[in-house]
Amino acid sequence: RRRLAPLNEDNGRFLLLAALIAAYLSAGATVFSALESPSEAAAQLRWNRTLHNFSRIFNISLPELRAFLRSYEAAMAAGIRVDALRPRWDFPGAFYFVGTVVSTIGFGMTTPATVAGKVFLIVYGLFGCAGTILFFNLFLERIISLLAFIMKACHERQLRRSGLLPPNFRRGPAMSGVGSLVGWKPSVYHVMLILGIFAITLSCCASAMYTAVEGWNYVDSLYYCFVTFSTIGFGDLVSSQNAAYQNQGLYRFGNFIFILMGVCCIYSLFNVISIVIKQVLNWVLKKFECRCCPKCHKSSTRLGRRNAITPGARLRRHNISMDTDGQYDSDTEGRRLSGELISMRELTASNKVSLAILQKQLSETANGYPRNVCINTRQNGFSAGVGALAIMNNRLAETSDSR
Repeated sequence: RRRLAPLNEDNGRFLLLAALIAAYLSAGATVFSALESPSEAAAQLRWNRTLHNFSRIFNISLPELRAFLRSYEAAMAAGIRVDALRPRWDFPGAFYFVGTVVSTIGFGMTTPATVAGKVFLIVYGLFGCAGTILFFNLFLERIISLLAFIMKACHERQLRRSGLLPPNFRRGPAMSGVGSLVGWKPSVYHVMLILGIFAITLSCCASAMYTAVEGWNYVDSLYYCFVTFSTIGFGDLVSSQNAAYQNQGLYRFGNFIFILMGVCCIYSLFNVISIVIKQVLNWVLKKFECRCCPKCHKSSTRLGRRNAITPGARLRRHNISMDTDGQYDSDTEGRRLSGELISMRELTASNKVSLAILQKQLSETANGYPRNVCINTRQNGFSAGVGALAIMNNRLAETSDSR
């Protein structure tokens, strides 16, 4: 009989992440329930006491009072307030609304009330959200390219100081002769640190503006910045909603710039953090690898002998961060579970393929073309990932080693 194939790495990582997310949600629900539930119960008790006292003092029946309060809640949901507020559906207000729609922030302080408006929102949001996600991905690609350029310049300067680069070294085709820069990519941890510092700085500056203009305390301003920039958008705090401000035009422009840059920056930071989480999942999977299968464990023991040459070992010793995942799959096909040693013919062929990949990447780098290499013809167009994950795989060092 043919045995069922073991769970592959991608499915194992998916199931492990699903389990961790479920545990994370359960832990978060437990903490928030413990923190907020007593306050909610106390507030409900105070409100019931106030309602009964008001009904008794002014001789108003509780059903009539509750009906009046329901009408007030409906008016409040429609955007009507006791104090004067800015118009919700003038052009600046409508522009603020569509911005929160396409960015998926969705504060909820303004919602369409007509049937035509709700139908139009469905069509408008479908294309608007898709285009905005594409804009975020393009921003991520450019910010990573900019950080890579700056970090590579710092890397070259460090090598020049240590004497590993000639003083007259310039970027270009000459880089193919320098082994220290072949296939160099920025570290995902350095990029995460830079994006984290930039996001914190941006949030602190925006919070200072909101504290001065809106009158919030600084903690509430920081809370609003995170909820808005991360597109959570609870709507309990919403900026630029008063009827008038001092220097109103300048404040609205600054509010728009801060929200736009904050959302783009936090989106990029979230994607970098997701790569780090993926690496942690890979590390956990490697720790549990083959522990449930004695046959595979024995095979891995035989492969660990002193004279054994495993596929890809030479590339791992040189620590060249290049996109050669397809090569590893084709070289090791049919041998990962058998425990056989690689022959000299296969080792020579592997080196020839590696040399061809290196020459192709150097040629494309010199001519300004993207370095997308795929020699495994069994892979389809989605094998390298799509969207932000593909961008990170192409531009950061640790991602190519994590799969």
